Formats: sequence, structure tokens, C-alpha cells
Amino acid sequence: MEFHRERGERGPMRPIWQMSAVETAAETRSGRLSCAEVMEAHCERFEAVNPDLNAVTVDLRESARERAEALDEAFRAGAAPGPLHGVPVTIKENVDQAGQATPNGVAGLANVIAPEDSPVARNLARAGAVVIGRTNTPEFSFRAFTDNPLRGLTRNPWDPEGVTCGGSSGGAAASVAAGVGAIAHGNDIGGSLRIPAYCCGCPTIRPTLGRVPAYNPSQAEERALLMQMMSVQGPIAREVRDVRLGLAAMAEADPRDPLWVPAPLEGPPLPRPIRVAVAECEAHPAVRAALDEAAGALANAGYAVEAAEPPEIEGLVEVWFRIIFADFRVTMHEAVRRLGSPEINRIVDAYFSVAGETPGLDGYVRDLAERNRLLRVWNLYLEEHPIVLAPVSTEPPFPVNDDLRGPERIREIFYSLRYTSAMNLLGLPGAVAPTGLYAQGPIGVQIVARRYREDTCLDAAEAIERSVGVLSERLWARDEGPAA
Repeated sequence: MEFHRERGERGPMRPIWQMSAVETAAETRSGRLSCAEVMEAHCERFEAVNPDLNAVTVDLRESARERAEALDEAFRAGAAPGPLHGVPVTIKENVDQAGQATPNGVAGLANVIAPEDSPVARNLARAGAVVIGRTNTPEFSFRAFTDNPLRGLTRNPWDPEGVTCGGSSGGAAASVAAGVGAIAHGNDIGGSLRIPAYCCGCPTIRPTLGRVPAYNPSQAEERALLMQMMSVQGPIAREVRDVRLGLAAMAEADPRDPLWVPAPLEGPPLPRPIRVAVAECEAHPAVRAALDEAAGALANAGYAVEAAEPPEIEGLVEVWFRIIFADFRVTMHEAVRRLGSPEINRIVDAYFSVAGETPGLDGYVRDLAERNRLLRVWNLYLEEHPIVLAPVSTEPPFPVNDDLRGPERIREIFYSLRYTSAMNLLGLPGAVAPTGLYAQGPIGVQIVARRYREDTCLDAAEAIERSVGVLSERLWARDEGPAA
């Protein structure tokens, strides 16, 4: 195992795979480390932990080593290194990567081969990143738990038997938390970045719609309207600065996404002190403690923190459910019934029972109009409180495959996630900041801000991280000991 000094010249010697993406890029761009050295360290870590986790389901180490050597050769020849020069990353198996299958957890889609890269895969490659593997997702990416008949169950590195890694970007969060890759790609239509990050103790950002371009060249048809408007691509990492770096790389323009917006990554300064509204919802004591921990960290960092329940959460979730399942019936229902396992079909049946009657055309149009009204309400609220601090879930991370317990448990799970799903309907950015440990695993909070103010979310997440530390380091210390 190769070791390298990080966090300053007087810091301890640590394995290369434990370095942040920011540190890794700084070392490779300066020439102090080669891309090949970095990749070899991550390949060894892959071998050590992934067989038990089943987080990376397509092993691309051979091509990653070749890519790292090619980057080194180009660097020696004078080529300018990219911002992610030699940084190992993973890509979720529901996004196209040229020459690879995009099965989305579905056995019947295992032979769908991507003809070219999706925008996010292309942008990561152009930034100099090296893809070490592709990560697991539930069937059709339509669960908050990561298990499927094609690839199997992905386990949480904190508690492999007891706590889910979340979903649908469960493989992404589990792999990066365990030290396989420095940045993991994921996506989010109702919590699929934030739930796994919450369960695995990682920071992430659900970007504003239009921030990161998206398109799958292998897709048979376009997604329905609201699915397009609620689905976004983003990074999961171990440190907030790496989330920021990954977001900047992913957000480069791509003409294949007509919804992409050339918004600046840094907005104008907000009036000080920045006001933070802390959700007053009923929640598990561990979740309330996480909110208190985060609120205290922000107050100590100079934010003006106050208890103030954000508006119309219940109505937001009701509209989200009605719209997404109206879209689902048109574009996905037949494929899930035909290609999905009995388990996913039972879960879909339970989802429909939670969503209630799917609206007809009149109801769908009125729900679209209601979405606009709700966004206006929130825009006005965020003028007064530029940051909302809320739960990811009002419950701690769930037991493995907890949604297989039946419709009533699914109803409880999705009600607990109401502050998460609601942000997709509004298209607002939401970060996750870990705050500590509960029982056998991590816990954290969600930070919401105005549209295209991911920087506001990440600034607050960094303030919390400065207070509580980097959670993955506690995981490694627990599992590996001082000689890790």
C-alpha cells in the first residue's frame, strides 16, 4: 500500500486512497504523484472492500490503469492537466458510458450498450477523471434501497447487515464512503443522491434543475415532462470541497440537454448574517439531535439560526406523488410490469397506493399550475430565510430492504422523506451534511437554498463539516486501525 502525506507537510502519512479529490488533483497536477500511483492505490482498496460491499458492479480497473498511464504520458509531454487530473471516480449504472451496458438494475436491460458517453460521463473524462467502475442501483432506480436480481444487494460499509446504503445511488455512496474512488456520480428524482449520502455518511448536492446536463444516448424515448424537470445529476464525495469540485466538472455545457442553464457556480454575497430556518417537524430523537448539531455549528459560524417550519411541505409531497406517478404510468409502467421482478412490482403497487388515484389530464394540468404556485411561495420564503435546515428523513437510516415489509411501511418511509422529495418538485438545490453517528451508522441533515445557489448550500455544509469532521475518517479508523 502506497502512503502519502496530506493535510499539510506536518500531517500524518496516510494511504493515497484516503486523500480527498482536491488533494489528489493537486498532487497529480503538480507532478508529485503520478496518475498511475493514485489509480493503483484505489485499485488495491477496491480489491480489499468491494467484494463484501458489492457497491461497484462493473470492474473497470484494467481500463482505468491504461487511462491513468495515458494521462501521465500526456502530462510528461506538456499537456495541460484538467481539474480532476487522475482523480478516480465511479459512474452509476443508469447513465450511459460508451461501450458499457446501462441496465439500471434490470436483467432484461443488461445488453443495452451505450453508443456514446452521456454528458456527465463526457464532462468527467474531459476534466481528467478516471472511471474505476460503475455502481449499483435498484431496478429502474425506483427504490430508496439498492438491491436487484441482476447485481444483488449493495451493503452499507458502516453496518453491512443492519442498515441500508440507501438508493437509488446506493452503490455510489457506499463505494466512495469506503474509499473506492474520490468522487461518485449519482442522480436524484426524489432523493436518490441525498438518501444514500445520508445513510453512508457522505456529503452531496442535489443541484438545481439545469445545472448539470443530462441525456442518455441509449434511451428509447424521452422522459415525461415532470420526470425531466425533477431528475438531476450530481456528485457524492467524502468531503464538501470534493462535492464542489465534482459539481464544477459535471456542470460543463452539453448541447444535447436543452434544459441546461449557463448559471454561474458562485452567486452574489447574501446579506449577513445569513438567516437559517430550522424545520420544526416531529422526528426521531436522533434526527432532532442531528438538526440541533447542525444548527449549533451554523450559529457558531455566524449564521442567524431560528426555528421556522418551511411552508406547505405536506401539499408539496402530495403533488410530487401525483405527478411522478402520472408520468410513470405513461412512460415506465409497461416496462416495469414486463421486465421488473416480482419484488419491484409489489413495491410499485404500494407506491400507487400511497400516491392515490393518478390524475387525468385536467388534474395533471392543475398540478402543474399548483407546482408553480408552490415554487412562488418558497421563493418568497427563501428571500427571508436563504437557507432551510431540514431532515433528509425524519427517521434514522432504514434497515436493509425495509420497503419489502409492505404498503404501510412504504407509506411511512416516504412520509419520513417528505422534506427530500419536495425539493425535487420545486427544483431547488439541496445538500446533505453528515453530523455524526447514530447507533451503528451515520446521520445528517439537508440544507436547501434558492435556485442555482448550490454555493450557499455547500458553504453551510462546509461550516458543519468543520465542526463535526469528515465522517469517513471515523469509519476507516474503526475498521482499519491506526495503520490503515
